[in-house]
Amino acid sequence: MQAKAVFLVLAFACCATAASVPVQPLAQQVRRLEDAMNYLGQPFPAADHEAINRAIANSDEAAAVSEIERILDKYALAVVDINAESRVKAEAGAAKPELVEGGTRLFLVKVVNGANVTAPLRVSSPNSGNVYIQSTGNPAPKLELTPEKAADRWADISIYDKPPMTRRLSGLALDYRILQVYSRDHGQRSAQISFDVGQGSQDIGFRNDIVVLFNVLPARPVKLHVVDEKGRPAMASFVIRDRLNRLYPNPAKRLAPDFFFQPQIYRADGESISLPEGYYTITYTGGPEYRTHTKELAVDDKGPAELSFKLERWIDPATYGWYSGDHHVHAAGCSHYQNPTEGVLPQDMIRQISGERLNIGAVLTWGPDYYYQKQFFSGHDNALSKPDELMHYDLEVSGFPSSHAGHIVLLGLKEQDYPGTKRIEDWPTWDQPLFRWAKSQGAVVGFAHSGWGLEVMSDNLPNYEMPGFDGIGANEYIVDVTQPDLVDFISSVDTPYVWELSIWYHTLDVGFRTRIAGETDFPCIYDQRVGIGRTYTKLDNLSYPNWLAALKAGRSYVSDGKSHLMEFKVNDSLVGTGSSEVRLSSPSKVHVQVRVAAWLDPLPDQSIRGKPYSEKPYWDVERARIGDTREVPVELVVNGEPVARKNVAADGQVRDVEFDVPIAKSSWVAARILPAAHTNPIFVLVDGKPVRASKRSAEWCLAAVSQCWTQKAPRIRVEELGAARKAYDQARDVYTKFIAECQ
Repeated sequence: MQAKAVFLVLAFACCATAASVPVQPLAQQVRRLEDAMNYLGQPFPAADHEAINRAIANSDEAAAVSEIERILDKYALAVVDINAESRVKAEAGAAKPELVEGGTRLFLVKVVNGANVTAPLRVSSPNSGNVYIQSTGNPAPKLELTPEKAADRWADISIYDKPPMTRRLSGLALDYRILQVYSRDHGQRSAQISFDVGQGSQDIGFRNDIVVLFNVLPARPVKLHVVDEKGRPAMASFVIRDRLNRLYPNPAKRLAPDFFFQPQIYRADGESISLPEGYYTITYTGGPEYRTHTKELAVDDKGPAELSFKLERWIDPATYGWYSGDHHVHAAGCSHYQNPTEGVLPQDMIRQISGERLNIGAVLTWGPDYYYQKQFFSGHDNALSKPDELMHYDLEVSGFPSSHAGHIVLLGLKEQDYPGTKRIEDWPTWDQPLFRWAKSQGAVVGFAHSGWGLEVMSDNLPNYEMPGFDGIGANEYIVDVTQPDLVDFISSVDTPYVWELSIWYHTLDVGFRTRIAGETDFPCIYDQRVGIGRTYTKLDNLSYPNWLAALKAGRSYVSDGKSHLMEFKVNDSLVGTGSSEVRLSSPSKVHVQVRVAAWLDPLPDQSIRGKPYSEKPYWDVERARIGDTREVPVELVVNGEPVARKNVAADGQVRDVEFDVPIAKSSWVAARILPAAHTNPIFVLVDGKPVRASKRSAEWCLAAVSQCWTQKAPRIRVEELGAARKAYDQARDVYTKFIAECQ
């Protein structure tokens, strides 16, 4: 179990005697105390339990109470005295102040409650608490928690007040509480511990404080041997819990490379984890392309000194030429640390990328901690990259003056600072100037978390409700897409699928060819892990420029990593090749092929499938499960409407699925497992005509431009407003033209 020390605090009034405490309520209290200690994994010795039974059975109440005190006093770390004026003073108890590194221990404590107080007994310590301050989004935050102060917070000290214990003191003259003390370190450590029962209850002269010098026994180091499915040394994700479901290492004491907001830690072959004696369950995996396995073990003086783990893949898309990437990962902001460090370092982020088996991880500098984090941008792959695990720093324009128009992702930049600016505040207040600047460098660009600001009530797809265009998703996309070669993609997987796919479907229906890309927005929308949203691209050779080129060309599909739509073809033309076009001289049938694989546990996960689509996880293959089966539907989509469907077993096997469907007019065609995976489209052009599939979509787009203007114009600088108004007017002209051209 964790090396937290739990101490009993005895509360009794200064003038109380054993004769003034009735046995019956005290006995009931002690039974709860015994139950709690048993539950927490540190029971009293059998001899003491038997002695308590004999004392409670004694007909002499004063003698019974005295005997109970004698038994429990040796476990008391502190004795707390509450006088008639409710003033609290404390002194050290008789318990041996011994802890264990990395774990939690329980002790006993003694108190005479002279005021019969029923308030909670509170404990505080400058040596307890979190060793970090979470990000506030500040681009240049002050250093409020120094590394030295973080180091001094070696303990986690708290009163255990969950059932069977009570949150408040009982009001009895003699009371017992349980104190938990966790130690991050080993060796001798000193802690100042204070007690009170509310504001103003502290006695004068710091008499409610005690200073305890603890001897902290070292935990046992366990060396980890981790290999992948081919027997090669590997990085893996480990979730380590004890029998009380407590995580190791303690999240409150985690600093990089371990993140306090994640249950897992990442360890490579040959690295170690220190564990106190106890019984543990270790869950390990290599990401969504791998099976998750569990080991149980006891750690004691007999070992184990080493543990071996072999990762088991259920699929390897790279063997088919499909390489994964997450283009939206952050090293600062949201759940990350702000102090004692401004976010985390490249060596911390590469562990996340490697542990989830991403081939590409784009770490985006953005508003929070911007001036510190921007030092890691180079325009090249980070030096910590491996041949099959590339990390590249780029930019999300978020926390900047244009953020209201929609956060944008700029990938493959050569320069990170917008010309003529010195501070974030100097940047443009709308997004087209930023896209043009990035494009001038050869960057691949698009919108982040597309669904924000595009919320609708129904689940129809496409959806003809008019959203507010009042958020930070693909809002100005409705304008920018009308400019040739200005927007390459919109992002998906990290917002509700109806909100993000509907605007994409509408723009595809009128003939635009923006691609879709999968992202996580780690650790903001999702902080569980990187790679929750992914883009798989078809490549001959893995490199960051090649991966971006395939993303731009649409030679890709998006996925949760647990469902796959590889080799999507129409009439033998692979998606993303030859401009993703198939040409027909006249209406006819087309032959569609896609290679499908998915993984579902045999038993449904009701915690996911029962949620509305507007709640996380937004994309997950569990949501696609058909009833209680292990099957998912593969749908063929033509101009936004499903026209054919075949069910596929989500058992990890790769299967070829084929469709033959008629195409009556120029159309876009895609495959999907909704909401888990979606291919990019192939454009089937009949008689050389462009796609103009839906007049209703064109009308929706025209109305959307005006709605977007009402929300964005007030936040655009006066000197930029003229250019913005012109762009919006041009967009209206384009959609008006499309309305006339749509069949």
